[in-house]
Order: sequence, then structure tokens, then C-alpha cells
Amino acid sequence: MLYLDNSATTKIHPEVLEAMLPYLQEEFGNPSSKFYSLAENAKKAVATAREQVAQLLGCDPDEVVFTSGATESNNMIIKGVADYYSHKNNSSKYLLTSAAEHPSVLETVEFLGERGYKTKFLEVDSFARVTIQNVTETVTKIKPLLTSFMWGNNEIGSLNPLSELSEFFEANNFFFHTDATQVIGKVPVNLRKHSGIRFLSMSAHKIGGPKGIGAAIIRKQSKEIFTRLTPLLHGGGQENNYRSGTLAVHNIVGLGKAAELASQHLEENVIRLTQLENYLVDILKNNLRDKIIFNSDDHDKIPGLISLQFIGVNNELLLKKLSGLIALSSGSACSSSKPSHVLSAAGKTLEEVRQTIRITLSADISEAELDLFSKIN
Repeated sequence: MLYLDNSATTKIHPEVLEAMLPYLQEEFGNPSSKFYSLAENAKKAVATAREQVAQLLGCDPDEVVFTSGATESNNMIIKGVADYYSHKNNSSKYLLTSAAEHPSVLETVEFLGERGYKTKFLEVDSFARVTIQNVTETVTKIKPLLTSFMWGNNEIGSLNPLSELSEFFEANNFFFHTDATQVIGKVPVNLRKHSGIRFLSMSAHKIGGPKGIGAAIIRKQSKEIFTRLTPLLHGGGQENNYRSGTLAVHNIVGLGKAAELASQHLEENVIRLTQLENYLVDILKNNLRDKIIFNSDDHDKIPGLISLQFIGVNNELLLKKLSGLIALSSGSACSSSKPSHVLSAAGKTLEEVRQTIRITLSADISEAELDLFSKIN
């Protein structure tokens, strides 16, 4: 089977698996224990992984907090900041995001709205992006406690204007969080250059790492911004008291190795994904001509992610028909039972939503494998 659902998850890299195995077998120590070699070895492995993630993201190792993945990171950051600062005098109660965010952001903000916080969901353009003008005007008006805009959209692939957003939020001392899950390893991320980003979320299984592990990046104090949040989990004081619980050393090692590989191969990965995307788009245009419509922009996008409509064809029926040959999706795996809120926010009709599929490539496939699409009619 040709696997083209890499936005949902990626297969684990062989070097990642190899790095993890010792920590599932002989090196099984708890890094929170002391003195004996099994504990010290586990502690060193966690420290190495923290440095590898920090190297990939351009931040300091002590700004990396290990979580179970981006969904937990999003919840932890949004709920944690909202709770901590809600008890401060003169703190804003506004939470600002967009209508095209991942469900773990949207539903967290909606939950807090039900608990008394004020919420604002910005409209997006036809490619599910916010505009810097709309953001700056809204922020200036409502002065939110926290803003959250994803770096790259998980369904359409469009990139939000992160550099401009980061500059604006830094200049005006507002908290800015971004879910960067889909862009890691495909777009350069350097938080030292984007210092307006105070919080970032990511998952290992989108970059050839294991499922069940990710990171929340919590930047240290900068200028007038004093970064604090209430922990989602209390108990053992791990991760600088931000995330209690025994560390999953094998998964953390896997994340670290995946981050190292993503950092080493970023440029070649982007080049290869772009080549494969162009090759597949040419096949689709030449073979299907007037039978398809592309939802994705042709610039400012995640390389290798294509969203398109098969005109007059129900996407679920098409996916089932192709399931023996090609693994595809209709959109986000986290909202597979609902029509795409992203496409709806981007102005697509229900009919257009129901004829949309998402293709997400990986750098290790070949052009010959993509020739399968020339047989679709």
C-alpha cells in the first residue's frame, strides 16, 4: 500500500526505533530516582533528548517540557495561562484564536468560554489563514490574555504569517502560542528569531518518532513578559513542576532522535517533498483535468500537503474505493467524524467539503509509486 496520510502520522524512522529499544529493555531506570546507574543513565538520556529538541526548534533545553503530544501541550498551555493569570489584577479574560485551528485548540478555548472567559474566533481567508491586519486590529481592541494561531494548517497546508505575528506580539508584549505540529521538519523553526512566540506545541509522530510523546515549549521571561502557567498535572514535580508524572524515557529518547534527524535533513526533506508534490500535481492536472479543484495555495504552504476536490465524487466513497491501494484521508484524523470545520471556515460549501481529500507525502516515496494516480479516472 502507498501511504499518503503523513499529516495523520508518520512511520517510525529505523534509527529512532534503534535508539528507543535499550530504554524498553536493559536501560529501564526511572530518571527521577537517584545515584544508581540505571537512574543516572535514564536521566542523561532525557537530557540529551531535551537538547536535541531544543536544537531543532532554536530554543534553550530548559524551555522544553515533555508531554504526551501536541493535544496535551495545547491544553496545558491554553488552560494553564488562562488559569494562572485570571487571578492577577487587571488581567484580560480574552482568549483569541482562529476558526480554522486544530480541535485541541478550538475545543479548549470553547471550554474556557463556558467557564466564564471571553473568547474570540477570527475569520480566515480562502486558504484558512489569518491576516496580520485583522489580528493587529482585533488584538489592539480586545487586548487578549493569550492568542493562539497554528503555524501551518493540518488540512489545507497554508502557513500563517508567523514572522509578522511574532514581531507584532513581541513589540506589544502579548502572549502568543502556536501549534507547530505540522511544520516541524518541513519548515525552518527558530524561536530565537521568532522571539514573540512564547509557547509552542509539537508531536513526535509527525516527524518519524513514536506516538504518545511531544513537547510544550515554554519560553523564559523576556523583556516585560513574565511567563507562567498553572500545571495541567500535579503530583511529582517533574519537568520543572509543569508536568508531573514518571517520564516515558523510551518515548522521550525517540522524540529526541527524531528531532535530531529532522534537523539534519530539513533542507533535503523540503526539496524532496517539493519535487514529489510538483510531480503528483502534474499527474493530477494531466490525467483528471476538469475533474479536480485544488484547495491548497501554491505558495506559503507546507511542502508535500495537497488538498483537492474530486468534483461530484463523495470523498468517503472514494477513500474506500482506493483503500486497498492508497492510504489517504478526507482531513484531520482528530475530527474524522465531522465535516471539516477548516474548509467551512475557508468558505467551502458542504458539497465542496464532502468531495475533498487530503494527500500528504513523505520524502521516502518514489515518483514511480505516485504513478498510481495516473490510473484514477
